[in-house]
Amino acid sequence: MGEVRIVGTAHVSERSIEAVRDAIEEFSPDVVGVELDRGRYAALKKEQAPPKVEDVLKAGNFSQLLFQWTLGYIQRKIGMDVGVEPGAEMVAAIGEVERRGLRLALIDRDIRITLARFWQGMSLWEKMKMIYALAASLSGPGEDGIDVDALTEQDVVTAALEEFRRFSPNGARALIDERDAYIARRIIDLSGRYERVLAVVGAGHVRGVERYLSSPELLPAEEDLVAPPRHYPWGKIIGGVFVVLFALLIISLAFSGVGFEVLVWAILYWVLINGVLAAAFTIAAGGHPLSAVTAFGVAWMTSLNPLMAAGWFAAAVEAKIRKPSTADFQRIMDAENFSEMRKVPIFRVVLVAALANVGSTLGTIAYFAFISPILGIDPTVIIPQGFANFVGWLGGLFSP
Repeated sequence: MGEVRIVGTAHVSERSIEAVRDAIEEFSPDVVGVELDRGRYAALKKEQAPPKVEDVLKAGNFSQLLFQWTLGYIQRKIGMDVGVEPGAEMVAAIGEVERRGLRLALIDRDIRITLARFWQGMSLWEKMKMIYALAASLSGPGEDGIDVDALTEQDVVTAALEEFRRFSPNGARALIDERDAYIARRIIDLSGRYERVLAVVGAGHVRGVERYLSSPELLPAEEDLVAPPRHYPWGKIIGGVFVVLFALLIISLAFSGVGFEVLVWAILYWVLINGVLAAAFTIAAGGHPLSAVTAFGVAWMTSLNPLMAAGWFAAAVEAKIRKPSTADFQRIMDAENFSEMRKVPIFRVVLVAALANVGSTLGTIAYFAFISPILGIDPTVIIPQGFANFVGWLGGLFSP
């Protein structure tokens, strides 16, 4: 096995750029592994074609996209404040490799797999905390007191990682632990083919990677690190439960004898509460009034179909109006503040989709929370009585 040296970096640190160059000069590696996948490598080299707008909208992973863009913005904001482009240490490593004619290896997991496993692996509570933290960072980043160079010091890194694990244990597993194992596997593979291997990785991965290198028997199976995330479709399951509850409520009201007027109001409130909240959140996202009207018009229906979402329809209308283009993706990357990001058509479309879905979901929850006092009924009486009458009616239909 070849000799391995690891350089831990902070992605927005000038000192990290110098550390990478010094390590290559001193160690004279046969191959340099960098914490990049093919997609991010192409992006750093300006070789990556922007995604197609229609592909982004068809994918439907709006919350995940917003998370990715927001994280990227925060990293760029820190980088701009300290005068270093995010990923500059990787660019420096690539430049040195090319200048010296060395071999370059990409040793990180595909970012699409990482983000999918990260987002889908988190619990609902973790996602809510993450969204709140990101929103707070956007409204008041507070980077002025950050010592960026301290982000490569192991004690500081360890403390930060421990805090992140308390904040989101499932998120830390996908973003840190699994990637530690994946990177370690790539380094072990390189050390079997080259005598001197230099690995340039974020400081947060150094301790985990070194642990796996010293005890490779602890490494999880390769397929467990790259397989699509396995999870229950909780969103669809919960949506199905709400559909059943709504059907049960309407059937019970229809057969309980409370009167036709109460039944009509129960249905009308379903349309209004779902629609108003979906439309309000669409407007809050900066959506066009026509997008809000669309969200209002479809929310009652999409809330009864777990396979559909009000945000999809609102986003389709918003896209027709805003006319996003592939140039928008670069504009998101170039935005200097969140206000500029919100003005980019594709960002606005995705934000509308995500928030319209949030509004529709909250509308469904609010309906079941408040419909009983609004209608002036006691569900513990009406539902058993109405359902019993319904069962009796069914029995009468099928009796000889």
